[in-house]
Amino acid sequence: MEELKFALDTFYAVMAGALVMWMAAGFTMLEAGMVQKKDVSEIVTKNIGLYSIACIMYLLCGFALMYPSDAFANLLPAFGTSVGLSTSLANEDIGIPYGMDYSQQADFFFQVVFVATAMSIVSGAVAGRMKLLPFFIFAVVLTGFIYPVQGYWNWGGGFLSSGGYSDYAGSGTVHLCGAAAALAVVLVLGPRKGKYNSDGSTNPMPGSNIPMAALGVWILWLGWFGFNGGSELVVSNESAAIAVSQVFLNTNMAAAGGVVAAILTSLVLTGKMDVTMAMNGAIAGLVAITAGPSAPSAGAALLIGAAGGVLVYFSILYFDKRLKLDDPVGAISAHGVVGILGVMVVPLTSDASFLWQAIGVISIAGFTFFASLGTILLINNFMPIRASDEEQDVGLDLSEIGVEAYPDFK
Repeated sequence: MEELKFALDTFYAVMAGALVMWMAAGFTMLEAGMVQKKDVSEIVTKNIGLYSIACIMYLLCGFALMYPSDAFANLLPAFGTSVGLSTSLANEDIGIPYGMDYSQQADFFFQVVFVATAMSIVSGAVAGRMKLLPFFIFAVVLTGFIYPVQGYWNWGGGFLSSGGYSDYAGSGTVHLCGAAAALAVVLVLGPRKGKYNSDGSTNPMPGSNIPMAALGVWILWLGWFGFNGGSELVVSNESAAIAVSQVFLNTNMAAAGGVVAAILTSLVLTGKMDVTMAMNGAIAGLVAITAGPSAPSAGAALLIGAAGGVLVYFSILYFDKRLKLDDPVGAISAHGVVGILGVMVVPLTSDASFLWQAIGVISIAGFTFFASLGTILLINNFMPIRASDEEQDVGLDLSEIGVEAYPDFK
């Protein structure tokens, strides 16, 4: 019986991880559809590359950093294992803070796809003007070091989890982390050429393919069932199976609430139902419920998602119109601003502490932002991270990749 439970939970973790891995395709399609057609091949290359880098770096050092056998004051994890170079991952090789009910290999796979998700958020925010090589170097640092350190604080037994911070599947640990890193890079990088005029007005830069972007959102929506549902970790007993079912239900309802709220907000304010806001509403609803998808009722999840849908609408406009922060896909708003909302609403449906939720937000966002800012400034000191105006004019497909995504459409 124990072997059967172990096999079932291992299979569940692997399949949930596969769903989250599929989200990489969702991010790729969403970003490719939202950038200009002259930058599509480059953004596809970024996403394929960052996923592969994340997998390698998490194997080499990230996993051991995030789940160390020792740490300093619950703040800085120590390398307690050479797990990344091991031919097999035995449970005793690493300091997992919870009892393993499935294989170590399944746990690694499920964890590593979360790392890639955080880095994918950066990819969308810097689209259209960041050069490829410095982006990949930054991906090495974020996925191998920055993400695992703050991940340890929550999921590895660090000071946030021991203090009372609650973040079920990572509204803070994954999404806010990725958005804070994106914000740091965007501040150094600057906007795309032609995005803003000297008088402060904004020039629209329509995406290349709205159906492709919508397909990306649908893929993300599907993959999120693995993201949130898999975070229950086991499914082999009655209570766990019910909890997983509730998570699936709440995840779906939150996304739906985000879409409807964003559409209605757009309709009321502009008289139009903006499809890009509808897509961001779906993502916002998903991010908002991710920190606590198991506790709320389906109705509460719907309201949480709707709050995310309204918030992302105004956040995108504020960053673009007021702050002149160029974010082609709205990633900083959907994953960062709404990620904060997701973390802070957890106490409304659980016994989590508002104080520790706020400490978590400040710690994750602050550490990730300043670590990322230092990293990108250092990289920029050795090689320019921004494509030149001439390279942006011809498009990064030609200047960086040499292969156009749409060679027949000029």
